[in-house]
Amino acid sequence: MTQYVYRFGGGVSDGGKGDKNLLGGKGANLAEMASIGLPVPPGFTISTEMCATYYDEGEQFPQGLRDEVANGIAHIEQVTGKTFGDAADPLLVSVRSGARVSMPGMMDTVLNLGLNDQTVEGLAAASGDARFAWDSYRRFIQMYADVVLELDHGNFEEALEITKEDRGFYLDTELSADDLKALVDEYKSLVEEEWGKPFPQDVHDQLWGAVGAVFGSWQSERAKVYRRLNDIPASWGTAVNVQAMVFGNMGDTSATGVAFTRDPAKGDRAYYGEFLINAQGEDVVAGIRTPQYLTTAAREEAGAKPAAMEEAMPEVYGELAAVFDRLETHYRDMQDIEFTVERGKLWMLQTRSGKRTAKAALKIAVDMANEGLITRDEAILRVDPSALDQLLHPTLDPDATRDVLTKGLPASPGAASGTVVFDADTAERAAADGQSVILVRTETSPEDIHGMHAAKGILTARGGMTSHAAVVARGMGRPCVSGAGTLSIDAKAKVFRVGTREVKEGETITIDGATGEVMYGAVATIQPELSGDFGTLMEWADVIRRLKVRANAETPGDCSTAREFGAEGVGLCRTEHMFFDAARITAVRQMILASDEAGRRAALDKLLPEQRRDFAEILEVMAGLPVTIRLLDPPLHEFLPHEEAEFEEVATAAGVDIEVLKRRAAELHEFNPMLGHRGCRLGVTYPEIYEMQARAIFEAALDVAEKSGDAPIPEVMIPLVATKRELDLMKAVVDKAAETVFTERGKRIEYLVGTMIELPRAALRAGEIAEAGEFFSFGTNDLTQTTLGVSRDDASRFLGAYVEQGIYARDPFVTLDIEGVGELVKMAAERGRATRPDIKLGICGEHGGDPASIAFCEEVGLDYVSASPYRVPIARLAAAQAALRARG
Repeated sequence: MTQYVYRFGGGVSDGGKGDKNLLGGKGANLAEMASIGLPVPPGFTISTEMCATYYDEGEQFPQGLRDEVANGIAHIEQVTGKTFGDAADPLLVSVRSGARVSMPGMMDTVLNLGLNDQTVEGLAAASGDARFAWDSYRRFIQMYADVVLELDHGNFEEALEITKEDRGFYLDTELSADDLKALVDEYKSLVEEEWGKPFPQDVHDQLWGAVGAVFGSWQSERAKVYRRLNDIPASWGTAVNVQAMVFGNMGDTSATGVAFTRDPAKGDRAYYGEFLINAQGEDVVAGIRTPQYLTTAAREEAGAKPAAMEEAMPEVYGELAAVFDRLETHYRDMQDIEFTVERGKLWMLQTRSGKRTAKAALKIAVDMANEGLITRDEAILRVDPSALDQLLHPTLDPDATRDVLTKGLPASPGAASGTVVFDADTAERAAADGQSVILVRTETSPEDIHGMHAAKGILTARGGMTSHAAVVARGMGRPCVSGAGTLSIDAKAKVFRVGTREVKEGETITIDGATGEVMYGAVATIQPELSGDFGTLMEWADVIRRLKVRANAETPGDCSTAREFGAEGVGLCRTEHMFFDAARITAVRQMILASDEAGRRAALDKLLPEQRRDFAEILEVMAGLPVTIRLLDPPLHEFLPHEEAEFEEVATAAGVDIEVLKRRAAELHEFNPMLGHRGCRLGVTYPEIYEMQARAIFEAALDVAEKSGDAPIPEVMIPLVATKRELDLMKAVVDKAAETVFTERGKRIEYLVGTMIELPRAALRAGEIAEAGEFFSFGTNDLTQTTLGVSRDDASRFLGAYVEQGIYARDPFVTLDIEGVGELVKMAAERGRATRPDIKLGICGEHGGDPASIAFCEEVGLDYVSASPYRVPIARLAAAQAALRARG
C-alpha cells in the first residue's frame, strides 16, 4: 500500500528526509532539520504523489489518506500534549504548500487552523491572553475565507481598516481583545453573506478544506504561469505540510522573522533579514508594519531607530545565529530561513536554498569554494548560466518609477531608453545626430539591419523569441522586446497605440529585454559590472569544459566583444547583413536584377573589394582562431527595391530601363521564400556569387596573415545543402577560387569547406554529405522550422498554448526539441563521423546559447557551440556544467 503521510518532529520520523521529489522542498527540509536536533514544531507531510492522485480521482481524497492524516494529527497531539478540537486547550495547526522547488508567493497557506467559537475561548484561557486568542481567530477566518472559500480578501481588509479608524488606531496590535472579538463577529457575517453558509466550525472539515485548497493552488493560474516561466513540469505536484502552530503574536517576548545566512543581493557573508515583535509570519511580508533589522550593523547602516533583534532579544538572537551557521554548514549553501519566537523560545519553521541575484550567486559560490565549504566543481554547478545575463547588460534601477504601457516577450536582455522611431533610416540619422532611439517595427527584416545597429533597443509587435529581431538583437547585444501583441503600430502616421494610450515618434520609451516590459518615459538604468568573482568562476569553468565556445558575429565590433567574453572563434559569420550597407545595396540589387551572367559579374566586381574589406576586418580581430563564414543565404527578394526612387537608382546605375527592372523583380517574387530560391540554390544557379565571396575570403585571409603574421583559419560554409551533389558543386567553386588566389599571391593558408545542416534530408544523408564536407554546423533555427513545419516568426501566436498543454516541454526555438530535432542532430553526427572520423561538428543556431541545449551538445559529443557574443560566458559556464554532469 502506498504511503502518503510522513511524520517529523518529537523524535519521530517516517523517512523521506532530504527527498524533495517525495516531500517537496519544505517537507524534506523540515524532516531534515528535525533529524539534526533543531527546534522544529512537530507535524507531517502529505507527499507530492498524492497531488497527482488527488487530480486523477476528481479532486477527491481516498479513505486511506484520511486514515494516515488521522495518525499524523495523533502524532502532533502526542508531542504537544494538546488535542485537535479540544475546547479547553486546543491544538492549532498550519497547513502549507511545498513543491520540489521554491515557488514564492504562488502557493497557498492557512495558519491558526483549528479555531472555532469554542476553541478560541479555550485558547484564551490556556494562554492567559484573550487578545492573542481573538487575534489568532480573526487571522484564521480572514485567511481561510480567502484561500479555501475563495471570498474577496479586500472586504475583510476593509472591515479591519474601518475598525482601526473607528478606534483611532493605526496598527493592528493596538486593537483590544474586545475589538478583535467584535471583528470576528463581523468576519463571520461577511462569510455567511458571501458564501451562503456559516463559517465552518468542525475542525476536521477545516483541515480537509485547507488541504484541498493547497493541492488546488497547484493548478491556479498564477502557479501555471510561474511554472511556465521557470520550466517546472506540472507533473511534479506539490506536497502539503501540516504542523503544530507556534505563535509569534503572544506579546513582547514573541516575534517572527525571515532571514538569509548571507546577503542575497550582494553575496556578502553577513546575516540578512527582518523580524517583527508580536506578529505572525504574514505580517512581515504584508507591508502593514515596518519590520525591524536582525543585526545592529544592518540597523546602523540603514540609519534606522527601532532596535534590531540582536539588541531587543540578545539571547534568542544568539541561538538563531548559531542555527544559521549550523544550517549553512549542513546544507553547504546560503539558506533562506523562517523562524518564530514564542514567549522567548525559538522555533524553526523553514529552511531552503535562498534565491539570489546573479552577482550574489557568483560571490557566494566563489567564497564558499575558497572557504572550503564546497569544491570548485560544486561552485561551477551552483550558478545558473542564464542568470549571467543580469551581469552582461544594463538593467533597470529597481528603485525607479515605471509607467508600464504593455508587455511582450523578453527577446534580448538589457534595458534601454530612447525616442521612438518607426523606420531604420530615421534610426540611423537620429543616432548619427547623437540621439538615443528605440526602433519600433511591426516586425524587422534584414534590410532594417542598419537601423537596428544604430538603435539602443528594438520593439516589435510580432515575432517570437527567435524572430529576426530577437536573433539579430541578441547578436548585437541590443535589448529587444518582441511579440508585443497589444501594440498597434501606424508607421505612416508615426504613432503606436496601446489601448487608449498613444505614443508618437520623438516621444521617449524604455524597454526591458529581461522582462518584456515597455514603459513610457525614461527609466534609470544600472550599468553592468563584471566583478573579479565573474572572472574567477569563468577560469574554473574553462578548465573543466570540453566543448569549445564560439560566437555568432559578423562585424568587427561583434568579434571584439566575443573575444572579450572568451570566444574561441566565430561559429557563424552571416554575409547577407554586409550586403545591406547603404554604400553597396545598389550594386547588390544591380547584380540580382541583371538578366545575364555578364551583368551579374559587372555588379559583383563592384562588391568584391567591399567584401574583401569586410572579411579582413573580421579575420584580423579573430586572427589565429577559426572563423566560419556562411556564403549568401537569404532569398534574393529581401534585397530588392520597394519604392519607385529605389528602382530609379538601380536602373540608372545599371543603365537599363526601369520597367525592365520591375518585370525582373516580379519574376523573382516567391510565394514561400523560406523554402525557395535561397542558400546553396543561389550558388547552383548563379555560381559567380559564391565565387566572388570565396575570392574575397581568401584574399582577406592572406592580407591578414601577411599583416599580423598570425594566419586566420577560414571555414567556408555552404548553406541549405540537401544533397551531396549540391555540396560537390559549391565546394568545387570554392576550391577553384582558393587555388586561383593562392597561385596569384604565391602563398597558401589552411581552410575548410563544410556545410550547415539545416534540412532533415541533409541530416538523413549526412554520411554521404560528409564525403565532401569537412565540417558540419547545425543550423538549428532552420532545422527546427523545417522539422516541425513551424515558422519561428509566427510561432509565438500558439506555442505558449502548446507548452502549457505539454505538447512541447519548452519553446523548441529556445530549447532544442531533443526528441525530434535532437534526434536528427545525433543521427547526422554519427553518420558524418562514420564517413569522416575527424569531421568538425558544431551548432550555430540560437540554441548554442541555451544551457539545456548545450547539455545535449555535450552528450552528442559535438566539438563546439556558437552563441551570440553576449551569451558566450553563459555558454562557457553551461558547457562546464554539462561536462561535470556527464562525469556523474
